[in-house]
Amino acid sequence: MAPTVPLPVLALVALVAPVVVGLGVSPGCDRPAHQWCSSPEIAVACQVESRCPDLPHPAATPVQLSLYYESLCPACRQFLVLELFPTWLLLPSEMLNITLVPYGNAQERNVSGKWSFQCQHGPEECLGNMIEACLMHEAKNFSTYFPVIFCLESGSSVTKNLEACLQVYAPELDRGRIAACVQGDTGLALMHQNAQLTEALSPPHQYVPWIVINGKHTDELQAQAEASLLGLVCHLYQ
Repeated sequence: MAPTVPLPVLALVALVAPVVVGLGVSPGCDRPAHQWCSSPEIAVACQVESRCPDLPHPAATPVQLSLYYESLCPACRQFLVLELFPTWLLLPSEMLNITLVPYGNAQERNVSGKWSFQCQHGPEECLGNMIEACLMHEAKNFSTYFPVIFCLESGSSVTKNLEACLQVYAPELDRGRIAACVQGDTGLALMHQNAQLTEALSPPHQYVPWIVINGKHTDELQAQAEASLLGLVCHLYQ
């Protein structure tokens, strides 16, 4: 003989069932209520994700920013020093990915199989562009080379302060290797690569700094980035 269920229990079940349905819990959920938010998998199975605010969520895609610039361009230096570097310092690393392309309005020629460059602000700018390209090549890690580039761009001379900036921000880097890159074929190859990246821009760049965010350049994005890059990145980060 089956056991008799007391009437009060039946009444309680009758009351609870509509509440559970009203909460949107899946009929196939086989977990007690106190476990619904114990893991993302259980929350999905019980269809209560929206009621579990403390569950871990997938990381958002970082904002991608590419800066096409010249080492001696005053507006480029101002943006890098006053907007880009402080924003990078303030934000968690997962929010913003930065690509630096020092080349700008330079022109390249192939002379007897060897690349030659002319820069908007003269030979010193070409040297500054190549120093920064070689620094990036040797350091590899963005968090290692960006403070050095900030130091160069914010100082009195982009081309003469490398040793001092390395001593402060990246003493582990070999200055000799960077110099060899600048004076050799590697530096020329890096500048040719930057020329190709710059020439491939769509729409073509019209000035520097030229800012590309999440693969796009518009006048509005450029203006917002120059006015408040931190605010723009926080707005775009989803």
